[in-house]
Amino acid sequence: MRKGQDEVSGQGPILSVVVPVYQEEDNIRPFLERLVPVLEGITPRYEIIFVMDPGGDRTAEIIQQAIRENPRIRLMVMTRRWGQPACTIAGIEACTGQACVVIDVDLQDPPELIREMYRKWREEGYQVVYAQRRSRKGETLPKRMVSWLGYRLIERISEVDIPRNTGDFRLMDRKVVDHLRELKETHGFLRGLVAYVGYRQTAVLYDRDARHGGRSKYSQLTGSLKIGLNGVVAFSTKPLALATALGFLTAGGSAVLSLVYVGQKLISGEPVGTGISPIILLVSFVGGVQLICLGIVGEYIGRIYEEVRQRPKYLVARKVNFPGRQ
Repeated sequence: MRKGQDEVSGQGPILSVVVPVYQEEDNIRPFLERLVPVLEGITPRYEIIFVMDPGGDRTAEIIQQAIRENPRIRLMVMTRRWGQPACTIAGIEACTGQACVVIDVDLQDPPELIREMYRKWREEGYQVVYAQRRSRKGETLPKRMVSWLGYRLIERISEVDIPRNTGDFRLMDRKVVDHLRELKETHGFLRGLVAYVGYRQTAVLYDRDARHGGRSKYSQLTGSLKIGLNGVVAFSTKPLALATALGFLTAGGSAVLSLVYVGQKLISGEPVGTGISPIILLVSFVGGVQLICLGIVGEYIGRIYEEVRQRPKYLVARKVNFPGRQ
């Protein structure tokens, strides 16, 4: 294996770039054609870490060919499909740069934006520089609506300040990376974890492009709902308070209706809403509220169960081109 210039000189990388991938054979080459010139223009001391969930395409083969051409590229292959959040955390924990950038491979997030992120980190002293979307191409109206509502809900109820219209695309200082490595949560909601760690943070605005090639491996609508729910449950206990309030509201409403029913019976001799329909509606309403409350409590219990098992957040099958850690 050839050694990179940084390893020959005994110097570690200044900038690490973590790229989670799954069945992205159409995007690897175009992504590197845009990313590598950006990094070369910033510093020759960089590393690109692809973290791959195994799939049935040529993604690993293309990345390994790129490694033969550029020894600063590395590859981690997971034992199974762990999902993008776990792959991202794995790459962050494996990186060695003074700063770490997380970016997707589909070119919706422009690699050229890394120059401005790096400048704000180096010259202005920010420890976190996150990319904030002004516009979103290639996204359906339901996806945009869910994102709009989700970000505002998380912003209102979250215990930490999670910026709107942001994803995982960001630059983080080594201090932030080291603190992230100390956290034990298994949910992998990176934008919330980075907000929890703190330090000086700022935004870089950009217009998000449509996907370059291939298809997204998760549903735009259900994927966004799952991520949003994860963020709400992981960083706020207010839904539990909402469940309690719904319980009191339902009980209070039922008591008022009972008084009205008894009063009407005493005054006129005829109860309000005779027949079975009002009973069905009332039982359905109360049952719906109970199920909502049980669902909210269940989400938190599920998170507790995940944490107390203390299973690994991910497992790596093999590493390619990691010096001393093959």
